[in-house]
Amino acid sequence: MAYAADLHIHSRFSRACSQQLNIPNLVEWAKYKGINLLGTGDFLHPLWLSELKANLKEDDSGFLIYPKDPSVKFLLTVEIASMYSHKGSGRRIHNLIFLPSFEAASKFQQTLLARRASLSSDGRPIVGIPSKELLSMALVASDKALFIPAHAWTPWFGIFGSESGYDSLADCFEDLVDYIYGIETGLSSDPAMNWRVSELDNRSIVSFSDAHSLPNLGREVTVIEGDIGDGYDGLWEDFKDQKIAGTIEFYPEEGKYHYTGHRNCNVKYAPEDTLAKGTTCPVCGKGLTVGVMERVEEIASRSADELGVMSDEGIIKSKTQPSRAGYRKLVPLHQIIAEAFGNAPTSQRVINEYKKLVTSLGGEIKVLTKVSIEEIEKVSGPKVAEGVLKVRKGDLKIDPGYDGVYGVVKIWSETSSEEEKEVKGQPQLGLFD
Repeated sequence: MAYAADLHIHSRFSRACSQQLNIPNLVEWAKYKGINLLGTGDFLHPLWLSELKANLKEDDSGFLIYPKDPSVKFLLTVEIASMYSHKGSGRRIHNLIFLPSFEAASKFQQTLLARRASLSSDGRPIVGIPSKELLSMALVASDKALFIPAHAWTPWFGIFGSESGYDSLADCFEDLVDYIYGIETGLSSDPAMNWRVSELDNRSIVSFSDAHSLPNLGREVTVIEGDIGDGYDGLWEDFKDQKIAGTIEFYPEEGKYHYTGHRNCNVKYAPEDTLAKGTTCPVCGKGLTVGVMERVEEIASRSADELGVMSDEGIIKSKTQPSRAGYRKLVPLHQIIAEAFGNAPTSQRVINEYKKLVTSLGGEIKVLTKVSIEEIEKVSGPKVAEGVLKVRKGDLKIDPGYDGVYGVVKIWSETSSEEEKEVKGQPQLGLFD
């Protein structure tokens, strides 16, 4: 048994987030995506916490259900931005905290309020409390709190980011580091990049969407090896014991900090460029924003070649670390439809076609990985079916992101009749089998 979890999302009470992020809509879109367990996000915000309590009921397992539609379970989650000084340097770190009950969430909330934390202005609150102290406070709220450094490689707010000042988890969490059971890859890195860091060898590598809108739910997902009926205790054990079946990943090149550069100066460097030219901007003379690829090269314990990364029908694994869970890199389905139709991903035409396709064929994850190309063509036509096939084959054009600019993944540079002939008769692909 396995189930799909997206445990890093936000509510409409976080800045720059859609006003459509409410419980009924989250349930609807989780079903479209094929997500079984969804984070609530933002449980520290007083208004959102009240709304969660009014809409969700505890099911005695540590998960929550929406009684009007219990097909999707929820977990109390929050992202906290910590801005503080440690060892003489300023730190800006984002962390994810998961708790098993409203009681634990309220206890944690009261502890933060006693420290004069402001929780009402943003669903992702900014506090002046060091990450290690936050971890300690979460463990007091529940001895099974899960504390996960968020988007670990993001330059400005990730624990391994080029501006964090930390080169390891131990630097940050010191004697409590053993309570860090995993890290979140973030959109600009994938598991293989994290496998290069020996400190992560005995920790789970997880991926979530960090969604600020409904369509972006599930753009990254972690598949948990276990039964969702085991509840929070089972999830806690799975994280602790690295029982992760695999992850579904955004193409990391599409993340907005993959490469080094300066967006205002239109300067973008791959790692080999940085090696040759350095990290000073040739236009303005200031330091470039060092991207994730460059940062991995700086602190990695092993080379990419040492991993022996291979792809077996789309599942990416390591020959030298075979126990590591594999992963798939996928393009979100609404992006495929948008490019096939020549419309914006947010257009009503694209959203309508997306809903028709996933409702007919069993959810986005299934459509992208398992459903036959012929079935997709019957519902949405040959162009969309071709796009799904090209994504499965990795036949894409990618312009990497840098310094806050999202990368661009293109499925078609131009359409040829020969490519269209390949659409039919392709084998089905499993999710992680």
